[in-house]
Amino acid sequence: MMIKGKVWTKSSTEPCKKQNSITLSTVEVEYISLGSCCAQILWIRQQLNDFGKTMHKVPIYCDNMNAINISKNPVQHSRTKHIEIRHHFTRDHMLKGDIEIDFVDTFHQLADIFIKPLNKEQFCRIRKDLGMVNASEV
Repeated sequence: MMIKGKVWTKSSTEPCKKQNSITLSTVEVEYISLGSCCAQILWIRQQLNDFGKTMHKVPIYCDNMNAINISKNPVQHSRTKHIEIRHHFTRDHMLKGDIEIDFVDTFHQLADIFIKPLNKEQFCRIRKDLGMVNASEV
């Protein structure tokens, strides 16, 4: 049930958090999250520049090829014309050469260790890929 822009569910009396934007597809969600990631990376890059550590093209890894293709294609077409201009932040910085977006398949997503329950084999593989070691092995 909608009451003054807030969503109420039957199971709780607290309203759900209101979303900032509405998307029509998972590709659009990935594209918008790329923009958020890009903003954070550029902020960190500026902080590193302030400390004398210069970084050129910072890589961003994404597991959605369609989101990568939207960010690489500067031409608006029927599938992207409804996306708000502010979400094309990633595309602008990619064209400037500040970032590069590369594909990484789902199996090699290192962030899974922080956000998903993993079995022991997957956990050990990702931990090794991150360069982490068990304290008892040192």
